[in-house]
Amino acid sequence: MYRNQILRGILVSIVSLMGAGLLLAQEVSDLPGDQLATQALGRPYWHVFIAYAIAIGLIFFWVVVIGRRLLKIENKIRN
Repeated sequence: MYRNQILRGILVSIVSLMGAGLLLAQEVSDLPGDQLATQALGRPYWHVFIAYAIAIGLIFFWVVVIGRRLLKIENKIRN
């Protein structure tokens, strides 16, 4: 029981320190809130998003192909 109280105290102190750090980090911004809302990335990065979509699609296709091959192997082993 005593051990649980110590662990709970340590956990509460760690979470409290992390929360305080996050609050302080939000206050140390160089830009006011209005300028943060109007920020842009500059030139569009559509090619990056398209590349990620293609990569994710290829990985999904690869997983499906592997699954089908494993299913064929399992069926051969059963027969």
